[in-house]
Amino acid sequence: MKQSIAAVVALLVAFAAPCYAQWLNQPTPNIARTADGQPDLTAPPPRTADGHPDLSGNWQGRAIHFAAPEGSLTPAAQKLLRERKENYFRERPSFQCKPSGPEVLAGWKRITQTPTLITILYEDLAYRQIFLDGRKLEADPERTWMGYSVGRWEGDTLVVDSFGFNDRTWLDARGMPHTEALRTTERYSRGTVGGMQVDLTVTDPGTFTAPQTASYPLTFRPDTEMIEAVCEAHQEHWVGTVSDNDSGAVTVAPAILAKYVAVYRGLWGTVLRTVRVTLKDDALYVNGLVGEPVRLIPHSDTFFMSTDGLTYTFGGDGTAISYVVERHVSGDWKYERQPE
Repeated sequence: MKQSIAAVVALLVAFAAPCYAQWLNQPTPNIARTADGQPDLTAPPPRTADGHPDLSGNWQGRAIHFAAPEGSLTPAAQKLLRERKENYFRERPSFQCKPSGPEVLAGWKRITQTPTLITILYEDLAYRQIFLDGRKLEADPERTWMGYSVGRWEGDTLVVDSFGFNDRTWLDARGMPHTEALRTTERYSRGTVGGMQVDLTVTDPGTFTAPQTASYPLTFRPDTEMIEAVCEAHQEHWVGTVSDNDSGAVTVAPAILAKYVAVYRGLWGTVLRTVRVTLKDDALYVNGLVGEPVRLIPHSDTFFMSTDGLTYTFGGDGTAISYVVERHVSGDWKYERQPE
């Protein structure tokens, strides 16, 4: 049956809907609260004794995607990207139970801030150290998975410069490579108790012809704790390639494809997910989990495999399309069609 190959890849292990931690009655100290004792997420951020915004606590973020403009990638980087997409990203470090390096993962992290050192603990048991003791970024540090980072304050913004990454990690979930020449600059700005914005600039002449930028939000998770998410390496679910699925595609009439064009919305675990289906050049596309367009490959009039490892089945009452089921390794998630 066509749908038996829906588990082409475990791509979405790292994107799985986050679980909330089990210590739900442990109040987070040093944050504003409402009259009923709930965290006031819109209040100004807490501050440390030295006057800087206190970034400490549990934060949840999302993966990012570097949409590099045409002509901004070196030939070597373009070649690696094509190979990784063809193989459904099966060599992604986090899928191999290896540290993620500079890649911004979806999921949780815990920040601990002191005047001279900030540590970031990740739910996969990896960690970073950001030195605030006045040291300079080394000119040629030892190449490691997580790199070497020094920080400084510019007003209320924490600026972090990093260097010394090995070339075994990725820059994003879509396979963007980098070399050992990679340097990154992050700017952390906590505007409220509940939110922080991170602006990221990456420079790597072996990958890009010019610096690239990305921005992403972090959401504060008070009164709880982070649960570890330990990887278990097994590869038996990885079968096939994008070319395999293209070769098994069927032809679906444009009029049928047009019926699926809409906005669908529903819960992916605890997260509200919006799926936008568009039609271009007789092919359907959806918005991927990190924002990039993902092509759908038809294997029947209603069942489609995607170029990022998910599958989609459209359904309704026989007269109109009213929902789509997005299948992840984390389960089947049904999203309702939204009124136009």
